[in-house]
Amino acid sequence: MQFFYHPLYSALTLPERHRFPIKKYQQLKHEIERLGYTQFISPSPATKAQLSLCHSSDYIADFLNGSLTDKAVKKMGFPHSYKLVERTLYSVGASIQAAETALESGLAANLSGGYHHAYSDYGSGFCIFNDLAIAAAHLIATEKADTILIFDCDVHQGDGTAQITQQHEQIISCSIHCEQNFPRQKQLSNYDFGLPANTTDAEYLTTLEQALELCVRLHQPDIILYNAGADIYTKDELGLFDVSLAGIYERDFTVLNFCKQRNIPLMCALGGGYQRNINNLIRVC
Repeated sequence: MQFFYHPLYSALTLPERHRFPIKKYQQLKHEIERLGYTQFISPSPATKAQLSLCHSSDYIADFLNGSLTDKAVKKMGFPHSYKLVERTLYSVGASIQAAETALESGLAANLSGGYHHAYSDYGSGFCIFNDLAIAAAHLIATEKADTILIFDCDVHQGDGTAQITQQHEQIISCSIHCEQNFPRQKQLSNYDFGLPANTTDAEYLTTLEQALELCVRLHQPDIILYNAGADIYTKDELGLFDVSLAGIYERDFTVLNFCKQRNIPLMCALGGGYQRNINNLIRVC
């Protein structure tokens, strides 16, 4: 496993009581180091050309130049700053490079990413550019892969991913999410598994296994980009599932083992997770 990380992930200054747990990235890195993994790769920032694979030129320019409307900034969920711009570009760049690394070595992870609410022409729900869609489109554009599965296990539907990948036939989108949770208006992924609130381990894991088997059997992807959202946890403050810590461990083990047994390269992104107690949140990530 090779990890991609940049100090800017947790360097953003947000308003007091802001809902996004910005410090989780740094603390997760420290926890991984405590476990004995010390080799982290520093990413390069994504380029405008890479962003344009999935996003409109006007939206890219407005975000980079700081000319988004107040309404657009509010929908995005972060106050605009040039540190936010820099952080965003490094985070997207890390997902692109982690995907390339996974193709070469079999497994890689970005300690950020999974920004699946970002649409082609606007940001939403703490997501600015859709890193996994961009990484997939980049691999296809550079002829490193032909078919890519984005396997989204965040508790919220990957609505932005669904919207973007409708224009990319070689990118298959699969979302396993809580049907009653954000976003209110769902988009059409290639495969949507909307589970009810209070779903527990057994139902969740059965759905996970069936979804993964189905997508791989039908599409034979060259690589899987995995959004490993921690917000399916029963104590997550923005999730509505009742999945235990053991269930989350089993979910991640199932995905990792599935790919290992079939020699499918796997790239992992951190995805969501919302607890104000960061130490408790890191135990889930």
